[in-house]
Amino acid sequence: MEWLIAGVKCLLVILLVLQLSALMLWVERKGAALIQNRIGANRANLLGIFPVNLGFTNTLIADPVKMFTKEDYVPDGADKFIHSLAPFLALFPAIITFAAIPFGDTIELAGRSIELRAVGIDVGILYISATVAMGVYGVVLAGWASNNRWALLGSIRGTAQMISYELAMGLAVVSCVLLYGTLDLQDMVRQQGQMLFGWLPAWGVVYQQLAFILIFTAGMAESKRVPFDIPEAESELVAGYFTEYSGGKQASFMLADFAEVVMVAGLVTTLFFGGWQIPYLSSQGLALPGMAVITVSPLLVSLLQVAAFLVKVLFFCWLQVLVRWTVPRFRYDQLMNLGWKAMMPIALLNVFVTALAILLFGEVA
Repeated sequence: MEWLIAGVKCLLVILLVLQLSALMLWVERKGAALIQNRIGANRANLLGIFPVNLGFTNTLIADPVKMFTKEDYVPDGADKFIHSLAPFLALFPAIITFAAIPFGDTIELAGRSIELRAVGIDVGILYISATVAMGVYGVVLAGWASNNRWALLGSIRGTAQMISYELAMGLAVVSCVLLYGTLDLQDMVRQQGQMLFGWLPAWGVVYQQLAFILIFTAGMAESKRVPFDIPEAESELVAGYFTEYSGGKQASFMLADFAEVVMVAGLVTTLFFGGWQIPYLSSQGLALPGMAVITVSPLLVSLLQVAAFLVKVLFFCWLQVLVRWTVPRFRYDQLMNLGWKAMMPIALLNVFVTALAILLFGEVA
């Protein structure tokens, strides 16, 4: 039975990431259209039965079917095995990263207490750091195996960029570990259920604004999206490291980018915005300041917490799309300077200040 429960939770997490990643394709296209004063996707209305056509069918059905049925072209001189392996190495780490992120507290079903995360890892933040770092292998191998100078240049850029921004992200994560005193993401979320002054949720962003900005910025750089899309710069490198990819392999790289967007949103939500926590709502019920506790069914509380987590994740996904279509691309030297000369010193200073505050005043969270 335990194996069945674990399997169902893992399947739910995989489906959650894949479905949100696919939905992000539609959000990207319609969001770009709204910002640029265009109509955007509005064709292929499903059977003509919907009065308002928002472009779901051609974005989420027609375009993916067309892409996955296209010819899988491998250029002459390419390493066929590595060429086929690289998209998997890019997509797989982005999906499994979400396994350690809790999307709810615990739920009681059939006399069993089920923790709402795919895998119970007490060093979850280290697991996420390790899996995020694995994504660079798909990028560098795709460029090298394609036998194309533009693809190789894109993979070199991507490797340098991802390594550079991982350092600032890692130091920001260290600040969070110092703040919460644990490596377990579920414990971090539960600590954020406390209240400051009796009314202010003790979310991580209250204590660690700099760490939030650093992780969110470095996360966008890890996902290789504008303004950090130097590895895929269309005006310079055609399509960067996946220039020589087509069909399902190209779709896998695109899906990996959106899966990384979802991962960044989930990580930011968990570390800084209470994860599945809803202010004033706990397993005992709804407790508004100065009012008596309103009893709420434990099952309903669990469902509301899962819904709150999804809403927060969707918000930060939307925010990344907004940034992507608002801010222009950095030059390569600007991108490197931001990572090494700005974010790294700020991250180091933040670690020092956090450690000093804990030394002087004890535990903060």
